[in-house]
Amino acid sequence: MKKLINISIVSILIATIGSMQLPASAQTTKKDMPQLGKNSLKEIVNAMTLEQKANLVVGLGMVFHLPPGAKIKFKLPPQNPEAAKVPEKVPGAAGRTYPFPEFGIPSITMSDGPAGVRIPPIRNNDSSKTYYATQFPVETLLASTWDTSVVRKVGEALGSEARNYGVDIMLLPAMDIQRNPLGGRNFEYYSEDPLVSGYISAAMIKGVQDEGVGVSVKHFFANNQETSRNDINEEISERAIREIYLKGFKIAIQQSDPWTVMSSYNLVNGTYTSQSKDLLTTILRDEWGYKGFVMTDWFGGKDPVAQMKAGNDLLMPGTPVQSEKIIAAVKDGSLPVGDLNRNVERIMEGIMKTPGFKHDAFSNHPDLKKDEQISRWAATQGMVLLKDNGNALPLKKASSIALYGYTSYDLLPGGFGSGTVNTSFTVSLNQGLENAGFGVDQTLQTSYENYIAHEKAILPKQTFILQPPAVIPEMAVDVAAIKGAAAQDNVALITIGRNSGEGIDRKEESFYLTQQEKDLIKNVSDVFHAAGKKVVVVLNIAGPIEMAGWSNEVDGILLAWMPGQEAGNAIADVLSGKVNPSGKLAQTFPVHYSDVPSAKYFPGTPVNKPKDVVYGEGIYVGYRYYHTFHIKTAYPFGYGLSYTHFTYSDLKLSTHHFDGKMEVSVTVTNTGEVAGKDVVELYLSAPQKELKKPEEELKAFAKTRELQPGESETMNFVLNSSSLASFNTPKETWIAEAGKYTVKIGASCEDIKQSASFDLAKDLFVEKVHAVLAPQVNIPPMK
Repeated sequence: MKKLINISIVSILIATIGSMQLPASAQTTKKDMPQLGKNSLKEIVNAMTLEQKANLVVGLGMVFHLPPGAKIKFKLPPQNPEAAKVPEKVPGAAGRTYPFPEFGIPSITMSDGPAGVRIPPIRNNDSSKTYYATQFPVETLLASTWDTSVVRKVGEALGSEARNYGVDIMLLPAMDIQRNPLGGRNFEYYSEDPLVSGYISAAMIKGVQDEGVGVSVKHFFANNQETSRNDINEEISERAIREIYLKGFKIAIQQSDPWTVMSSYNLVNGTYTSQSKDLLTTILRDEWGYKGFVMTDWFGGKDPVAQMKAGNDLLMPGTPVQSEKIIAAVKDGSLPVGDLNRNVERIMEGIMKTPGFKHDAFSNHPDLKKDEQISRWAATQGMVLLKDNGNALPLKKASSIALYGYTSYDLLPGGFGSGTVNTSFTVSLNQGLENAGFGVDQTLQTSYENYIAHEKAILPKQTFILQPPAVIPEMAVDVAAIKGAAAQDNVALITIGRNSGEGIDRKEESFYLTQQEKDLIKNVSDVFHAAGKKVVVVLNIAGPIEMAGWSNEVDGILLAWMPGQEAGNAIADVLSGKVNPSGKLAQTFPVHYSDVPSAKYFPGTPVNKPKDVVYGEGIYVGYRYYHTFHIKTAYPFGYGLSYTHFTYSDLKLSTHHFDGKMEVSVTVTNTGEVAGKDVVELYLSAPQKELKKPEEELKAFAKTRELQPGESETMNFVLNSSSLASFNTPKETWIAEAGKYTVKIGASCEDIKQSASFDLAKDLFVEKVHAVLAPQVNIPPMK
């Protein structure tokens, strides 16, 4: 039986009402009024009043519908109940825009989020009809597939559900860089590397928009922490901004043309991103050629007039005060009406793409059964096999399993906050194993289920929105009981869980195992090994944890991340060998938290309530730091094992003298005994001249098809001038320096299988950009 889950207050109905009063013109008939889609945008803008324009660029507002006893911890701006007269197409969705029926302009509906459509499953207290959605694997797991075809298929399923529920725009993907492993929303992000983040995000965007639903790429940019997220000022060097924090967005936007972009909460180098013309106009539009519209994150920024000038077209969720300030600024001349008109036109262009504008019917009946299977399959593709000594995995058929760790019976399908999904069930690991034909020790299962029920009953109740769910301690297991299990069960399986979410960063202690978890792993390993039996650990976690101190005690480790609602079935598919694991790490697992390059800066100063954070590590984020500065890692970027083995051969470069473009090919062969897929990673080492660079950087990647034993596939890549270039800040130019470059083909950033070199005869000036976003403080480059 699938396990029903409760709906947390974080996922309570968020209904969008409130903001400006409906203008009298809304009651005007369409006769003689220009119509969206029939007349030009300029004709409509010229026919609109100033008040109508100010309403269109500000959302309809937001109010939380809470159960008895629940509270909102933060103060909401004043709301105008007149907006309740606008019918909700999707009750409880994250936000809506203002409708103008006299111009044929509908209200468009937006929904969270990255792991699925987040809307309330029950409407008007009527449970006879439900509105559940599929919870797909978190973005960190999807990035670990290194497979754009898998991610695009998830996007298609997610987009289909959104369209069937009447949603116009999904607030996804979240693609900020995983700068620090304690970042609260890292599970919503893809990678520490901008290339992975960019191309995986582009696949998700294409999938969703293939279904006729738009996306809002977020959070643009450097939303890399939850601590003081609404007003933290991040001091970042221009080079790090260009090479690390903007590059993924640039790739995704230029590859997939998202309908909208969402600006972030934070300030960068002294200016709110939503108020930065340098960011939203100079870079996004002038340099990158973006044509869609920009919206704020919810209640993001401080100055609506500055946001309008910057090119932040839509303010969400919207307040009356914002509209009033915009009107006043146009009247007193501090906001050129041309800026307002431009923003109105961009929003109308976006509206014309939506299902709501096209009057597409929606069923409220998505094919959840089909999407559950897509979620299960995608989860298996991104799980990472970290250790498999002595063929501990896959598990032998019909094994009896001693299943330890309370998370085994209460799996985490995803993190908390706006990235949650209201789904009707989550498959636990014990249920998944039983579904796969394994026996689960019933005495042990009963003990855990009783313990979990007792501990949850005494937990403090969630009383406010975005309150982190309380965590219960790991259950202590008597050594005598472990000996009893070892006498009758074939293998021990231990699950370690770590949650994370919006509004709060992880604490450093969460990076390390608790004493109870250490004792559990040691005691179970000692007893089962003494009995000649294997011990396997499953990691159901939101982000990296310390592993070097205990990984040698166990035989196998499967990193399952947060696999979505089919979690237990998907994990069992990999443990059983039904699916051969092919995931690779898209972020590094450090040995100690103190090894993290941003550890001494994160989350900023002053310590009690940070206002500023310096990105002192510069471009040396993740593997760029560990590999360059020879810092030992627990598991490196790009790492992942398989139940089979692969060899690499016949690396070829189309030329050894670069002249703007180069083709690279390499052959991968399955030399093992079972079918499997492999990820091929192409790194490039560049000459160290005027610009110091990381030891190597990822420049391309691809996943093979499923190769049968003995089968080969030739993988082809293309390097162009931008692949070679680094950002020269004094010259404000992307430059490829002359000298020797080395192409490295690896199974991880540390496991290079083949290499070949080529020369660049003279410096290549690839792209000149604008001198913008300079930091306010001196940030010396890391040496």
